[in-house]
Amino acid sequence: MISIIPVNTKPVKKQNNDLVNEQIPFKELLVISNTGEQLGVMSKADALNKAYELDLDLLVVAPNAKTPVAKILDYNKFKFDQQKKEKENKKNQKVVQTKEIRLSVTIQTHDLETKAKACKKFLQDGDKVKISVRLMGRLAGRPELGKAIMDDLLNMIGDACKIDVPSKQEGKNLFMVIAPNIEK
Repeated sequence: MISIIPVNTKPVKKQNNDLVNEQIPFKELLVISNTGEQLGVMSKADALNKAYELDLDLLVVAPNAKTPVAKILDYNKFKFDQQKKEKENKKNQKVVQTKEIRLSVTIQTHDLETKAKACKKFLQDGDKVKISVRLMGRLAGRPELGKAIMDDLLNMIGDACKIDVPSKQEGKNLFMVIAPNIEK
């Protein structure tokens, strides 16, 4: 007899770790009612009976407490509200990216102004900017020229930024990271 194994199986969803109703391993619980009133320490069976009388569920909210704390509530509504909060938090979070501006020691003034304008735009969008200067040939021995170019760029940007990582030299590269200057 040949057995057929399905190839396109759906991935198993992550199981939640909530301790609800019969999954509760504790013998005694400190129970809180659905109105927020503390009902006291009860056995697991008594707490489950109380929850079932109200046609609700028993959820352990603090399993690591000396006496584990359980709350009587509508578990489906609780999970829905939790998912809604997670969605809202995800929607409100901003992912900060790091953009890079490359400069040269021999850059002309107009080109530097164009780079400054692009840098301001990145900062207004809330992103960090890495400013790098590659020191080629004889200029590798003159990092002060690269720092002077960076200082010129910072002067053109003005108060729109704050220095996150001061200028450092790694090999032939000189770099600095700036972040938006958000005053609250």
